[in-house]
Amino acid sequence: MLALGFSSGLPLLLVLGTFSTRLAYSGVDIKAIGLFSYVALPYTLKFLWAPLIDRFDVPGLTRRLGRRRAWMVTTQGAVAAALALMAFADPATSLALLGLGAFLLAFCAATQDVVIDGWRIDAAGTDLQGVLAATSNLGYRFGLMSAGAGALFLAAAYGWRAAYLLMAALMLVGLVAALLAPAFDRTGDEARAAAAVEAAAGRPAKVWSFRGAVLEPLAELHARLGPGLWAILVLVALYRMPDFISGVMASPLYFQVGFTLTEIGAVSKLYGIWVGIAGAFVGGWAMQRFGLFPTLVVGAFLGAASNLAFSWLSFGGPEVWRLTAAISIDNFCGSFAGMALIAYMSSLTAPGFAATQYALFSSLYALPGKLVAGTSGYIVAAYGYPVFFAITAAVGIPVVVLCLVVGRAGERSAAKAAGIAAEAAANPAALADPAGPEDLPGARGGNYPRGTGLAPSDPSAVPAPGPRMRPQT
Repeated sequence: MLALGFSSGLPLLLVLGTFSTRLAYSGVDIKAIGLFSYVALPYTLKFLWAPLIDRFDVPGLTRRLGRRRAWMVTTQGAVAAALALMAFADPATSLALLGLGAFLLAFCAATQDVVIDGWRIDAAGTDLQGVLAATSNLGYRFGLMSAGAGALFLAAAYGWRAAYLLMAALMLVGLVAALLAPAFDRTGDEARAAAAVEAAAGRPAKVWSFRGAVLEPLAELHARLGPGLWAILVLVALYRMPDFISGVMASPLYFQVGFTLTEIGAVSKLYGIWVGIAGAFVGGWAMQRFGLFPTLVVGAFLGAASNLAFSWLSFGGPEVWRLTAAISIDNFCGSFAGMALIAYMSSLTAPGFAATQYALFSSLYALPGKLVAGTSGYIVAAYGYPVFFAITAAVGIPVVVLCLVVGRAGERSAAKAAGIAAEAAANPAALADPAGPEDLPGARGGNYPRGTGLAPSDPSAVPAPGPRMRPQT
């Protein structure tokens, strides 16, 4: 999981932060840099094709490696090929080809993430998922450091082509891990045999459908949470929007102020990672100490207000201490807010739809911000960096209001589930029902019935926050 996490984290900044830095330092227009943020949309939309990965084989490889490992090897090879394409595409003469390579990289890397997550879930029971997730997240951070600080140091010394080619070579880490990993899933023949058994028993084959992937999970949420669901969805959509809108413009800001690639790599891409880890730990501690609701409200305020640090940075010269201060504030507050949002989204899911509902929430929280982020270059061109980052901070005002209105929904959902669990325990006949306790009336009352509405009761099993979409991580 450490090596697979590295392979998963490596491509992210190469289509986000490091990619924006390359465009800025290659003289690409600020408006075009903003529009290039759309190439990362596959990371947000991967839930649409994720079910297909469990349905179809990779010809020639699945029989030998198993379906998940075959998809891992295939997507890792495709990521390396996309990175090589980006290495030989010059922004000055082949900008469209570079953009195509970045989109293919994002698509293949997002698909790799789906496969690795599926393998992790198959590889161990629930009691070990926290350990595997934490180990994967550590490898993910190492991947971010390599694609952030490492790529910038290489670009400063040997050029962007050498940097991207070495990043492509580093995908061998995950490729070797995939080949050495045990095959915990079924082979293609076994999967087809199981589907034939299902068909003979009169049960319909499990295929992807828009109804099953989107409509049924949303219908369950509406039935459980009521009309307040729409306010909750707006809260999830806006909570991290200040980061997504402003993130694409951080690297162009560094370039305008006058920082070198080495300074950006050392402070933003290396030091900033560890500050973000500290912010996540503090966010987890705050949830355990004060509860989910206060942490969610504070995270909404800090996550948006931290953008003002970049407005301040834009007024001075290229002094490293100022860059360090701005990145410290931004990464710490952003990771704190990210941990709070992950716990809030987890607390809203139901046992029968946990994976699908969480995937929908996680896509929703990223999609609106990424769609709006494409216009960030036009805003900067019209009003300048100080006003732009102040506007992104102002987005946090309605978010804080929404937190005060619907921020306790997860805790209420968890409390309801705890009551249902107690009722089921007092009624053994219900537990003996072959349909299972999930089919008791109102049984889907929240995925995590213990205490504060966090995901598992063990804090080590709380999913580690993903990397911020801002380039300095």
